Amino acid sequence: MSSCNSSPSPSSSLSAWLPRSRRSPGEARRLLEKLLADAPGGERFAGAGQLLVSELVTNAVLHGTPMGRRVQLVLDVDRRRLRIEVHDARGERGPVLRAVSGEDESGRGLVLVKLLAQRWGCCPRDGLGKIVWVEVAP
Repeated sequence: MSSCNSSPSPSSSLSAWLPRSRRSPGEARRLLEKLLADAPGGERFAGAGQLLVSELVTNAVLHGTPMGRRVQLVLDVDRRRLRIEVHDARGERGPVLRAVSGEDESGRGLVLVKLLAQRWGCCPRDGLGKIVWVEVAP
């Protein structure tokens, strides 16, 4: 895991507030698809980006966002990397990678993050909550 600072190179960005809803991961995937379609070479990040944005938003909705609060999604892409940030409103403690067995019904998401992300991390937000982020290479 590393810092919350993103790359200074020219990029295309998108930011959106999503409700604490099971529909939010789907909306996050649609927003990512739109950003990547409009960015030169953006399609190179589509596969891993879709999986990672789903995982991070799902975790924020289930574990990081109290009732009545929203999740902020920030997407940024340039020729070298896709950065996905999910801002939630609960605590500063980041996600914990844990061992799972073949019989567990959940808990594999961070394994996916670790495998697909070039870098990932968690840092405190200004005010309440945290930012969980990933960067993906093409």
